[in-house]
Order: sequence, then C-alpha cells, then structure tokens
Amino acid sequence: MSVLTVNQLSRDYGNERGIFDLTFQVKEGEALGFLGPNGAGKTTTIRHLMGFLRPEKGSCSINGLDCWKHRATIQKDLGYIPGEISFFDDMTGKEFLNFYSSFRNLKTTSRINELIDRFDLNTRGKLKKMSKGMKQKVGIVAAFIHDPQVLILDEPTSGLDPLMQNRFIELILEEKQKGKTILMSSHMFEEVERTCHRVCIIKEGKLVAVDSVDSLKASQAKKFVITFENEEMAADFTTKWEESTYRSNQVTLIARQNINDMIALLSTYSISNITSPEQGLEEIFLQYYGGSEHA
Repeated sequence: MSVLTVNQLSRDYGNERGIFDLTFQVKEGEALGFLGPNGAGKTTTIRHLMGFLRPEKGSCSINGLDCWKHRATIQKDLGYIPGEISFFDDMTGKEFLNFYSSFRNLKTTSRINELIDRFDLNTRGKLKKMSKGMKQKVGIVAAFIHDPQVLILDEPTSGLDPLMQNRFIELILEEKQKGKTILMSSHMFEEVERTCHRVCIIKEGKLVAVDSVDSLKASQAKKFVITFENEEMAADFTTKWEESTYRSNQVTLIARQNINDMIALLSTYSISNITSPEQGLEEIFLQYYGGSEHA
C-alpha cells in the first residue's frame, strides 16, 4: 500500500526552475532515496509534502490525505528534518527538546533520552552557539521524538561526522523494521544505498528514474578492467574502443548496449584477465548527470 503519493506535481518558478509533472509513491514500510543535485527540485517537492506549498498542478497525499488541505492532521504523525534547520537560538538544547516534547504531548522522556544517548548530544549549551553537527543532532532527535509512522528527511546527516552518520543509518534501518515509511533526500550515496531499496532521481525538476538500486545498477553502463598480454595490445585496443583508457597492459572501459561488440573485439587479442567492478549508487547518479558540475 502506498502511504506517500506524488501525482503529476508541478510548480514553475520560471527560467526552467521548479518541478514538473513529478509522479512517484513510497510504500508502507519502505525507505525511498530521493536523489538530485542542488537546485534539482528535491526541497521544493518536500515542502509540498509538508503542506508548506500549495501545488500549482497535480497533488500529493500522505495516508490518503491531501498534503495542503490536511497538513495539520498529517503533521501530527510525521517526523521532519528540514534541509536548513532553524531554532529558537536563545534556548538550550534541553529547553528546546522539552518544549518540543510538550508540543507533541509526550508523556515520557524515555525516547528522548534514548536518542540523546545514541547521538552523544550535549543539550546543555545554547542552540545559537552549537556547531552545525550538534544542531543537526538536535533536529534528528526532534524528528524522531514522537515515534512517527512517516518520516520526511531532507539531507538528514548534513554536518555529522562519520561515526554519527553510521549511527543514523542504524536508526533508519531500525525504523524500517518497525514498518515506518521514509522519504530521504541525501547526497550521501552510501547512506542511501545502505538504507533504501528504491531510489528516485530528479534532474532539473523532472523525474529521470524510479527503481530499485539493483535494477538501476543492472540497467546502466558496465565498467570492465581488462588485462592484456602486453602494453602494445592494450594501447592498440584503446584506439578501437572509444570509451577506454589504458595504463601499462591494463585497460579500463565502459560498455553500454554494445557488450557483444566488446567481446568480439577482445577475442582478437590475448587476454589474461577480465573483471567488472561493482557499481555503486554514486556512479549511477553521475551517469544520469553526465559527470557534470551538478554532481
């Protein structure tokens, strides 16, 4: 069952900026990675889902409720980490979390204390004096404090060190096990690969792919590393295969829909080894963006 639904959602800011006819769903108990460079439209999409923006065209809903019309009801059982977190700077971390706990009508502090301990959060200092990473930890605790069934996370580990990033990944995996529905925008490819079964890639406000990580890997161009008998053969091969480079007697090449052509050409040389390194999500992402400066 789809919990979060985006249907032909559009908002045009002019000059080809905005989002255009976006359609995708996030199922119950699923974590969907939402990928794209800065300016691609990820945050605009998320702001529609949060009920902060009214769609110019199309719609979005959570648990069957329109995100604009029923935003107050939706947000009661929703956890949100914004891309840019703002706080009441004169509060300490403890004061803010106590305020937020009261706002959420929480009767116990056990969940708060668990999250504070997990992320080594020092809540005594003033929020305005906290580092970016410490503020991010406060935002994470606030998003998960009320045990929401739906989580919308916009660059949730921004500013965190690798240890805390890993603890956040562990938290997401635990929430998935509980059946939570998660939409996570991120530039951390390892983070998405470890937590999300499916990814949605957006480019210039338009959807370019929605599929499982495994399916995207299988459908993209393949990288091969070929070891030739000698350097002369390796050099000669690169003159006949456009997407290839060589170093000593080893060639690295890209094969797209022409793997049979690659095999036929290789059969004319003396080869000692062929390997195909596993592609990560980052390589797939760069293929969609052509390795441009957006990546």
